[in-house]
Order: sequence, then C-alpha cells, then structure tokens
Amino acid sequence: MQRRIFVSGLATALWLPSLARAAAPLAPNPFGLGVASGRPLPTSVVLWTRLVTADPAERPGGVIPVAWAIAEDEGMQKVVRSGEATAEPRWGHSVHIDVEGLWPNRPYWYRFTVQGKASPVGRTRTAPDAADPTAVLRFSFASCQQYEQGFYSAQRAIAEEELNAVLFVGDYIYETSWGRDHVRHHGAGRPTTLEEYRNRYALYKADADLQAAHAAHPWIVTWDDHEVVNDYANDTSPTDLDPKPFLAIRAAAYQAFWEHMPLSNKLKPEGPAFKLYDRYRFGDLAEITVIDDRQYRSPNACFPASYKDRYLVNCADRLDPARSMLGAEQEAWFADGMKRASTRWNLVAQQTLMTEADTGTGGVHRYWADGWDGYPMARQKLLDAVAASPTRDTLVLGGDVHSFWAADLKRDYADAKAPTVATEFVGGSITSQTPSDKATQMIVKLNPNIRYGRGDVNGYGIVALEAKKATVSFRTVKSVKEQNSPVETRVSFVVEAGQPGVKPA
Repeated sequence: MQRRIFVSGLATALWLPSLARAAAPLAPNPFGLGVASGRPLPTSVVLWTRLVTADPAERPGGVIPVAWAIAEDEGMQKVVRSGEATAEPRWGHSVHIDVEGLWPNRPYWYRFTVQGKASPVGRTRTAPDAADPTAVLRFSFASCQQYEQGFYSAQRAIAEEELNAVLFVGDYIYETSWGRDHVRHHGAGRPTTLEEYRNRYALYKADADLQAAHAAHPWIVTWDDHEVVNDYANDTSPTDLDPKPFLAIRAAAYQAFWEHMPLSNKLKPEGPAFKLYDRYRFGDLAEITVIDDRQYRSPNACFPASYKDRYLVNCADRLDPARSMLGAEQEAWFADGMKRASTRWNLVAQQTLMTEADTGTGGVHRYWADGWDGYPMARQKLLDAVAASPTRDTLVLGGDVHSFWAADLKRDYADAKAPTVATEFVGGSITSQTPSDKATQMIVKLNPNIRYGRGDVNGYGIVALEAKKATVSFRTVKSVKEQNSPVETRVSFVVEAGQPGVKPA
C-alpha cells in the first residue's frame, strides 16, 4: 500500500489518500526542499523553506519553531535581522518570513535553523529605492519545467547568472505525465488533493539544480495552467467541466502553490481564490507588472468544441468584447498601473505568447484557443492601456508555448500599418517538450509581426535593461536529456528606447 521513490536523497512517498499520516520526527536534513527568497522590494524580501521528515509519507507533528537570520555577509557574521517563525501543519510546515527594514539595492544572505540544524545559506537582493537612479538591471525569465522530460541544467545556469531577480511565468509543476523519452518519473498520477499536490511540489523541489536557482536569487512568480490542470479557464477545465468539484481541486492546488513559493504571508489563498497579480518597482529604470491570466478568464470561445479541438477556426465568438483574460478587476488594476507608470521601462510578466499567431491559410483563420488569440479583444484592451502609458517602452515577457519568440505587439493586426506599441519575448521552456522547428518557422512565415521563432531547443531568457536600450538574449541547453548539459546564448535582440520593436543585437 506504500511505494517510495528517492530523488536527490529525499524520499517522496505516495500513499493512498485514505491512509492517515502519523506525526514523525524531522529528517536529518529537515531542509531537503531547499531555501528560497522572493517578492524583492526596496526594504523587504520574503524568505521561504519547508520542513520535511525522514519519511515523507508522514508529517511532522504540531507547530515547530524555526529560527531565521538575514545578514550582510555570506558568512552570516553581520546579522541585521533575525527572529523565530512557526511551521504549522495547516500550511504543510512551510515557513514564510516577511523581512522588513532592509537597505535598498544590496545583496543579503540568510538561513534557517530548526532543532539545532542549519539550512544552506541563501542569497537574495532588495530592489533599488523607487527614486534611485538605476543604471542597469538584469532579470531571467523562464517557464515550463516538466520534471520527467529533462534535467534542470537551465536552472543551474540561472543560478550562476548575475541577476536582480528571476521571473518565473508559469508551469512550475506538471500535473500529468506526457511526452517522450522520459529521464525520470513522477511516480504517481494526476494530483487532485492537497496532499497529492504537496507531494508533486516536493518531488520537483528536491532537485538540486532548481534549489540552486532559488538559493541564488529572489524569485517573482506567477502561474499558468499546469499548477492546477492543463488548459483550465476560471472554474472549469477540459477534464473537469463541473465547477463545484473543480473548484475544490483548484483550492488544493492554490494552497500547495503558496506553501512552496517565496510569497508573503499577506498573500495566503482563501479556498479557490488567490490574488497573485502584483507590481514591483526597481528604481527609476523599470516597473514589473505580474499578471494572472488563468484564475479570472472567460471560458474558451466556441465552448465546448474548443476544449475538445483546442483550436478556433473562423470562430466569431472569440471577438466578443465581453470576453476577458484578466477579469474586470485585474483589467482596471492593470490600466491604472500603466497610467501611473513613471519608470523608463515597463515589463509585463505574463504566461503565454501574446502576439497574433494565425496558422490558417487560404482565407481560413485558425488560432490556438487557450492563448491570447482566443481573447483578442482582451488583448487589445491590455495593449490600449500600454499605449496610453506615459512610459513609452514596454517589454512583454512570456512562456507556456515551449519555444522561443520575438515579436512586435500591435493593437490591430488587421491593419498592416498599425504601429508597434510594445515588444514581446517568450523564453522557451526549461525542460518541457518542444514543437518542431519546421512548424515554428511556418508560423513566422505566416505572421509578419513575429520577427523570430525557434521551436526545437529548451532554455530561458535574459533581459538586460539600460536607460537607452534593452538587450534580450535567449539561452539554450544543449540537451535536457543529459545532466549538467552546457548552456549557450543562441541569439540576442535589442529594443531601443523610444523605438518599440525587435531588432538584432
């Protein structure tokens, strides 16, 4: 009735849901899922860890005190803040520390201690003060790390980058097994309960390369669909058409997401509701708007056929202006943020490809139902807000589609003379199976707004901001099927201030 699999020295047990878990002592290394930081603000960051037992089929008993400290040096000699938190059963014995009173724009180091055992030392960094002149910023953006399909060499490379933060834009875990040439295994089916989602996160977070990327930089996170179930829209999915049971699954998935991410205690989910969208300012150089296009979106156009076929062919319903990707409240919040923007660059961290990608020919229009092409009026509303912003330079950063893209964003794709209002980059996938490059190049050929596409390599993106330009590089892994595979810069682009649009670097 019990199976165990061992990953990076951490046992992840999978029990039938009806079996009770007894209280158990902590593992010799109670920090087997690593340490992390996130939500970098000028004077605060969030620190994270989660305690594990020697046998993860069981759980620690009761509330456990956990000491923490943050210091100005890697040796943890110049401690500037410290305290004691509690790891509670209610939240999977995860620990989230909102550390206040830090100095802007500087590195800090941190660690946790429980029952006399110390965690690895993690490194984080605060954001520059909102008014500070800021010369350079560097961010990675990444998504889609299906555990079975490859090793996390890209995350190890991200750990070694010089960054202000990591932007992770979705599909941190995968709920199902799919694809070819697996190098490791989930060892269980699709999660639907809180314990099952916890086990899936524990499996992923036991990976040493992923832990290294978390320990090296603060992370800014959003989700996409696989953190719950593939292609879900608001309160239904292709496999869960009844909202009532699906919302119970969503509540479990949302809680597990919060338990395993460096997110503030102020952002705890409430059942199936979790306000994740947020905004971050980095000096006078950049503001990052992080959006959630899953929780509040309208059902797919031409429903339910679109859940079955996944494509919209000459579907008039997709043009309904009442259909939304973000929901009315988030749309208003986004537009207000764009109107108030005062940095030199706007960055929008979101889930998927935003530019139009029409794959129809001969007068037929064919669009992917689950992406922005399925919600073109919502996209136009978002880009209207971008175009109206006093900050004239906006980069949209995405993931989801397991391929690399660079594109010009327009409010009206039917008008060949429509101006470019923002520039988009999609940063591939960490490991998730890629489409063929032949299919990718056909999409580039059919859509002049798409300036670059690459569909047969995995990796991530790097954006380097300066006052007069942004340089975006696509970093690719030689092979996700090999551990410690080398990573190289495949191609780079530049966006010049005041001149939106993709240009070769």
